[in-house]
Amino acid sequence: MLVLELHFTAAPDRLAARPAHRERLARLHRDGILRAAGPWADDSGALLVFDTTRDRLDAIVADDPYYRTPGVRVVGVREWTPVIAP
Repeated sequence: MLVLELHFTAAPDRLAARPAHRERLARLHRDGILRAAGPWADDSGALLVFDTTRDRLDAIVADDPYYRTPGVRVVGVREWTPVIAP
């Protein structure tokens, strides 16, 4: 699994781009690629958990304009090996 961490700023473009981004996330979840996603409680960023390869995740990020929207920054991508998971 791969974990994608985002950082947010108060740029208004981010909120305008969010509905289309969340629609993409819902499709990825239905397809079993996205396992979980959501913002930090203080809305300073978000965490997304993907069950896919790094190449596929890079393609997902490249295909979604949200990740290039002012106010959104990809902080990092890390491989994660869950010991306990749903």
